Amino acid sequence: MRVLGMMSGTSADGIDVAIVQISGAAPSLLTRLEGHYQLPFPDYIRARILRLANGAETTTAEISELNFLLGETFARAAIGACRDLRVPLGSISLIGSHGQTVFHLGSAARFQGKRRAASTLQIGETSVIAERTGITTIGDFRTADMAAGGQGAPLIPFVDYMLYRDPSRGRVALNIGGIANVTVIPAGAGPEDVFAFDTGPGNMIIDALMEKITHGREAYDQDACFALSGRTIQELLIRMMREPYLRKRPPKSTGRELFGAQYAQMLLAWGHHHHSGNADVVRTATVFTPLSIADAFRRFVIPRAHIHELIVAGGGARNPLMMAQLAAALPGIEVVPASRFGVPVEAKEAFGFALLAYETYHGRPSSLPSATGAKHEAVLGKIAYGRNGKPKGHN
Repeated sequence: MRVLGMMSGTSADGIDVAIVQISGAAPSLLTRLEGHYQLPFPDYIRARILRLANGAETTTAEISELNFLLGETFARAAIGACRDLRVPLGSISLIGSHGQTVFHLGSAARFQGKRRAASTLQIGETSVIAERTGITTIGDFRTADMAAGGQGAPLIPFVDYMLYRDPSRGRVALNIGGIANVTVIPAGAGPEDVFAFDTGPGNMIIDALMEKITHGREAYDQDACFALSGRTIQELLIRMMREPYLRKRPPKSTGRELFGAQYAQMLLAWGHHHHSGNADVVRTATVFTPLSIADAFRRFVIPRAHIHELIVAGGGARNPLMMAQLAAALPGIEVVPASRFGVPVEAKEAFGFALLAYETYHGRPSSLPSATGAKHEAVLGKIAYGRNGKPKGHN
């Protein structure tokens, strides 16, 4: 089957699309990435997403409207990818769309003071995508795992296991998106041996700082240029490394609720109070990400597995300061880009949701309870059938 996967991460800078040829069944899936495409969000859509994701007051009307508006945008991304990559839209058998996360609370918390409830919400209406493209679309991947007692994240470990398992080399797949997460694949691992968790922030704090400092003119620190013009504030870094989440044992997941706009504002206020420059604060936040990842290695990974390679994907893989700090903090472990394994770093998660959609359509579970903490495996996602009927290539 030719499957199109789509992903919009916590940075909300746009939609990544991957078109993938897939055959077979896990654990012997055969895959080939045909192409990758990116559609940036218009400024007004990105602003609305971030406002909701950062916990601003809203209404059910606004959430409903944005859900359908994003459905239209995801559909345009799918159609645009096919046009740009010269792949006939009618040849796509299936679409897997992660959607846009606007809220994620993986662990139970007080709800209106009366009960405890974990919950997650990804928007980008799949029925709209299916109608506009004519292609059966699968979305809402996280909820089935949460219903089974899991955190609903991370979900890409299934894909990491398919891509990176090795009989003699222990590997860790690291994705540095808005949030950083790791999948640990010991040498000779079976699915039950894989474990994964969110280590903490990836680019999220840096992006929020840059938006605030530049009053929206810059959404991120390209090539770490601004951070490299500052110095690391050791006192602030020590305070950040005391964050309780870093000591919490896996399985665990996090998001903007902890490391979003309020966290960035706290750092700027601290810097202002202590007469530190904005570049110093951004550099400290940039260094915090690799040090928190290395801290997770020391606490939770190295005691359980001997690791030879760290395979890095996501936007953070293109941050030279972050990557240099990561290599320095993890001596003896080879740090390599995901592109060495045939999938560009920016295409990895979209590629992953193509594989998850393929497994879901065939009625097979693709969650790893060892990664999410669920009581059992689950078939992930909900299906919206396209007007073109049964996907081509389905048995």
